[in-house]
Amino acid sequence: MTGAAATLSGPLGQLIVAERFGVEVPTFQGEGPSCGHPAIFIRLSRCNLSCTACDTKETWDWSQFNPTEVSTRQSVPNLLAWVKPSPVELVVITGGEPLLQQRNLIPLVQRLLEEGRRVEFETNGTVMPDPALLISGVRFNVSPKLASFGMDEAKSIVPSVLGAFAASGQAAFKFVASSVADVDRIAELVDRHGLAPVWVMPEGTTVEAITSTTRVLADAVASRHWHLTTRLHVLAFADPKGR
Repeated sequence: MTGAAATLSGPLGQLIVAERFGVEVPTFQGEGPSCGHPAIFIRLSRCNLSCTACDTKETWDWSQFNPTEVSTRQSVPNLLAWVKPSPVELVVITGGEPLLQQRNLIPLVQRLLEEGRRVEFETNGTVMPDPALLISGVRFNVSPKLASFGMDEAKSIVPSVLGAFAASGQAAFKFVASSVADVDRIAELVDRHGLAPVWVMPEGTTVEAITSTTRVLADAVASRHWHLTTRLHVLAFADPKGR
């Protein structure tokens, strides 16, 4: 499933949502270019990949989760009403793979921008973005999944989509890595597909894992003059789920 044909079609104006957070209990964007910025999160359900290292399997792994128990259908007006009381500017739309639902995301994004918000998408880079989302005020954190993350790169690396994001000027490329070999693989993909700017993030779901992997990666990332990002929510909160 790649490109625009992979998108989900549901009732117009409704989105399949796994969770939303950051309004009632404030939090930050934990990764990438906006790391540390106050943020509101809308996590959409469903994904077209099945990475073994995924930490949000409740959005797609129906061998472990019942989709009727871990997702709900929510309307665009409902989501806008939920966001409205918050003074926070940044709204992060993540997943799962949010661009599977981009037809119904377009009106949500348009309204958020009209209200003075800015929007970041967290996407795996396999679904072609609709031109209606490639607009001022919207950014994409594109995170292609390496084989070491437990995904066949024949499915997770889609040159045409990566090229479209690179050409848009509205994307940053954020790779999860656990070794220097991963950094070398990232360099191959960056050179082949003309990806920039590049952020590298240590794989890990605990403070200890993130700290140790950061030290493994740091010199290799610095030598390429790329950006190094942490996972701030894991470091900052005792229970990072929903933060």
